[in-house]
Amino acid sequence: MTTPPPPPPYGGYPPPYDPYAYQRPRPTNGWAIASLVCAFVFAPLGIVFGHISLSQIKRSGEEGRGLAVAGLVIGYVITVGSIIVLAAVVVLSIATVRHLEEQSRLQPGITAAPTAPGNGLPEFTPPPDLGANCAYPSTTEPASKPNKPPRSGRVPTTPQWVSASMSTNRGNIGLQLDNGKAPCTVNNFASLAQQGFFDETTCHRLTTAPQLGVLQCGDPTGTGTGGPGYRFANEYPTNQFRISDPALRTPVVYPRGTLAMANAGPGTNGSQFFLVYKDSMLPPTYTAFGTIDATGLATLDKIAAAGVTGASDDGKPANSVTIESIRLD
Repeated sequence: MTTPPPPPPYGGYPPPYDPYAYQRPRPTNGWAIASLVCAFVFAPLGIVFGHISLSQIKRSGEEGRGLAVAGLVIGYVITVGSIIVLAAVVVLSIATVRHLEEQSRLQPGITAAPTAPGNGLPEFTPPPDLGANCAYPSTTEPASKPNKPPRSGRVPTTPQWVSASMSTNRGNIGLQLDNGKAPCTVNNFASLAQQGFFDETTCHRLTTAPQLGVLQCGDPTGTGTGGPGYRFANEYPTNQFRISDPALRTPVVYPRGTLAMANAGPGTNGSQFFLVYKDSMLPPTYTAFGTIDATGLATLDKIAAAGVTGASDDGKPANSVTIESIRLD
């Protein structure tokens, strides 16, 4: 008699058909884990590890494909993004350096002189872009009197001299505007004059100090804080120096008879200007854009002789000065 085989263990199906039998999980590929981690730490390495992982998983059947794919995607995104950002930074840096070089270039033939107090204004060498790009951007302060900004862009540098007549209640002051050296400034002054911006405005400040003798005008408010609502850059003599040149902080002589722009720092020119009636010490950061004729200097001498209100050497003129008009001849 044949003996039947013994029943399978536990009364179930023999392995491997037992549906409840323990199935050992497949291991996760280590390169897949490394790919995901490195994608955040050093993206290119995450990409390399991701490709290695997918290749091994395909051969071994290990788990971790999802991790490897995630590592690849994140690695590529971060790498491409980094390249774009780096390219933008390089382009911006190059543009910034070129801009600074353009602004601070030393013109051919120009030295850093004058470097000692007492020297006069430097020799003029025309910048290559003289008058090529006059710009008059708006300021946060509104215009003290209605006006339209002058035309922007290229302005002519000829004729070199433009005649103007400044009529005041104290006498006439003849002006020669130096269009050949400061075309953007002359363009502004002429525009405001033609619009009547200066008409019936007061010259709010007279200085009679030993080293400074000027009459300041051009503010419709008469307070020294007004302007046209826009600003523009310095020209001669500032453009004869590098912006980092310490000579820009060294006073030089603005000779008697100079017409120059007042400002509150580089690039803040507006409508205020001053007339120099005696040699004055100032850093070369005030655009000299013209000269005053003999009749005008005689008028200024009388105004200065009357002194400053309150017996000071800087303040409102004791004899008030009103500009009746400024007209181009």
